[in-house]
Amino acid sequence: MINDKPNQEMDTISTVLNTLKLKKQDNEFVINETGQLSLNGKSYSQHDIIIIKTYRFEGESDPADEAILYLILADDGVIGYSLDAYGVYTNHRNDGYAHLIQQTVIKGPLRSF
Repeated sequence: MINDKPNQEMDTISTVLNTLKLKKQDNEFVINETGQLSLNGKSYSQHDIIIIKTYRFEGESDPADEAILYLILADDGVIGYSLDAYGVYTNHRNDGYAHLIQQTVIKGPLRSF
């Protein structure tokens, strides 16, 4: 997992993604046609993953900059992320992503920036 230090700024998407890359946790889970998360050809249902941390980014001057990043732990030990704009700017319409995320257990805190 990411160990956030008090003096470590994690207030931008690129900062979080760079930190994940350094920790070899930059695996991007994407939604597949069956409504499950997929990584490297393997599918994960909501029962196979937990959200261990979330980061919410708010666009101060442009609502299109609003996004949420979910740090995900799969039951096979893989740690990665899923990134999405939220609200009217979401990348996921009618593909099951919102339902999957809402039904997934969240173990960690939400951090807003």
